[in-house]
Amino acid sequence: QVQLVESGGGLVQPGGSLRLSCAASGSSVSSAVMSWYRQAPGKEREYVATIRASGTTGYAASVKGRFTISRDNAKNTVYLQMNNLKAEDTAVYYCYLPNGNYWGKGTLVTVSS
Repeated sequence: QVQLVESGGGLVQPGGSLRLSCAASGSSVSSAVMSWYRQAPGKEREYVATIRASGTTGYAASVKGRFTISRDNAKNTVYLQMNNLKAEDTAVYYCYLPNGNYWGKGTLVTVSS
């Protein structure tokens, strides 16, 4: 029923930027809490950012000031704008809907020169 599809990953140089998208179906992003998580090679999955229905946002300390989570209600899509990327940001990034515990399949971000 609920599907989350991430896109926008790829290879970027340190200091560069990428914008990830999470297109949702079966659930309205305008009325839901939604989050981004990431999992680096050999590491556990970690929290990145959250946006609430009110528009309130929250971030992990490791990305605060560099990443911005947002949404487009008309497109039913959540975004993660990533600026000043570092090698340690390399990971598979996942969209997450806590209500129902729904995960996307992930999109790979590789930060390397």
